[in-house]
Amino acid sequence: MSAGVVAPRAGTPPEAAGEPLLDVAGLTAGYGGTPVLHDVALRVPAGDVVAVVGANGAGKTTLLRALSGLVRPRAGTVRLGGADLLAVPVEHRVRAGLAHVPEGHGVIAELTVDENLRLGGLWRGGGRDLRDAVDEVYALFEPLARRVASPGHQLSGGERQMLAVGRALVSRPRLLLLDEPSLGLAPRVVADIMAMLRRLCDDHGLTILLVEQNVRSALSVADVGVVLHLGQVVATRPARSLLHDDALRHAYLGF
Repeated sequence: MSAGVVAPRAGTPPEAAGEPLLDVAGLTAGYGGTPVLHDVALRVPAGDVVAVVGANGAGKTTLLRALSGLVRPRAGTVRLGGADLLAVPVEHRVRAGLAHVPEGHGVIAELTVDENLRLGGLWRGGGRDLRDAVDEVYALFEPLARRVASPGHQLSGGERQMLAVGRALVSRPRLLLLDEPSLGLAPRVVADIMAMLRRLCDDHGLTILLVEQNVRSALSVADVGVVLHLGQVVATRPARSLLHDDALRHAYLGF
């Protein structure tokens, strides 16, 4: 497969390896009158997988929703490739290079695999560019290539997750936000999905911010782990060191 699906779009300067593609500082956000996130800071280097882990209610999903514009931050800055992401209208953030795969995959059950994938590139119009992007996803996810005309409701859980990620890749993102990709999947399928995320970074240069309840799986493929507790960052470490920090794991991660 060519790197087209996950390569930066034309005119987008690539960040140097290790430089933050996403830089979040002082982010406070929530729902109604109640803040969920409190002064959150994190950096996602270009080409890395950064896993945000924590117990239920820690604010992990709210963080991704604030970045993609589904929740309006009350304070803080979010910069993507040095540009102010919060200044970009929600509907244009995909054009800025952000793609968000929400919890539950977001596959439209009545549409076919091919129709779902094409939705990921609607903002770019039709034509050869969109077709090439969809074909590149089929080359990356061979099970989808065998189910082109199958409606979403006929797919397995693993195939639906591949389709959700593939649809996001059709937009050619710089940063992929993934919320609980292992949810409801069998352990073997979870292992396959996590390995696929690692390959997207290592082989295609994609940058991923991964929110995941399955802490061991997430940290096994991540470069950096961020522990979120009650809406605050309590630790940012190399992922392997978090796996081996017994005191921190018992205090915040439940194992």
